[in-house]
Amino acid sequence: MSTNRPESPLHGIILIDKPAGWTSHDVVARARRITGQRRIGHTGTLDPMATGLLVLCLGQATRLVEYLTGHDKRYTGEVVLGRTTATDDAEGEPIRERPVPPVTEGELRELERRFTGRISQLPPAFSAIKVAGKRAYAIARDGEVPKLEPRAVVVHGLSLTRVAPERISLELHCGPGTYVRSLARDMGEAVGCGGHLGSLRRLRAGPFRVEDATTLERLEAVAARGELEDLLLPGDEGMGAHEAAILGDDGGRRFVHGLMHRAAGGSERAADAARIYSTSGEFLGVGSVSSLGEIRPLKVLNLQK
Repeated sequence: MSTNRPESPLHGIILIDKPAGWTSHDVVARARRITGQRRIGHTGTLDPMATGLLVLCLGQATRLVEYLTGHDKRYTGEVVLGRTTATDDAEGEPIRERPVPPVTEGELRELERRFTGRISQLPPAFSAIKVAGKRAYAIARDGEVPKLEPRAVVVHGLSLTRVAPERISLELHCGPGTYVRSLARDMGEAVGCGGHLGSLRRLRAGPFRVEDATTLERLEAVAARGELEDLLLPGDEGMGAHEAAILGDDGGRRFVHGLMHRAAGGSERAADAARIYSTSGEFLGVGSVSSLGEIRPLKVLNLQK
């Protein structure tokens, strides 16, 4: 007797409001149990301490994760001055404590200017970046210092407010790959007393908003009623910034069978990765489009419910 389970019919995106204390992997594992869909991935991790928006791709939509990880993010949080930690956040072992100097409004505005734009930051020692084939956090847990290189990231907007002598609230709009823990650590050093990230909440990732997210408890309740599809967003929901092309019946058939199709008259816009649709509006997948009108499949999907 075969032990293979039938594939879950759930294909698309579910937005989760991650609770504090959960890793992103914990949330994915819980969502798998609740939904019965084993193929689930996320488009950008959140540290256990952090709360807020976690974008989950289910089923065939997991093939789109690589196109959804480059979204800008928006956060709110707090920087705690005067204490540095091993992880650059409140969960890490304290390393050093220093007196906190007064921080004026003018100095806050200078911090905003200094850490806005294209900046260089050193990732936290406890991060998932690979160093010689090993995760940095695994090296750090072994008591060694991972050899990490500074990287360029983009901060589009930063707003700071002093809420207590040792605490600064932040509102952040940043590009992909930005470590908010590193930002908090570096701002603390710029003040002259060190610091760490005291709290963090992700509000947005590209077009997705935490206001539209569901909790794990609600996800479980909706699953018990058999209404999970009501929470699903289409798999192409986060790809609005990509060009789109529509194929007729012949072109659509060729695309879903992995074959190149040449559009008559060429294409006005070439694209490395474009959304491909049928004339009926079905999202077929992602393809490259040349100026000659050659459409080559990159990801062929079937996201129809």
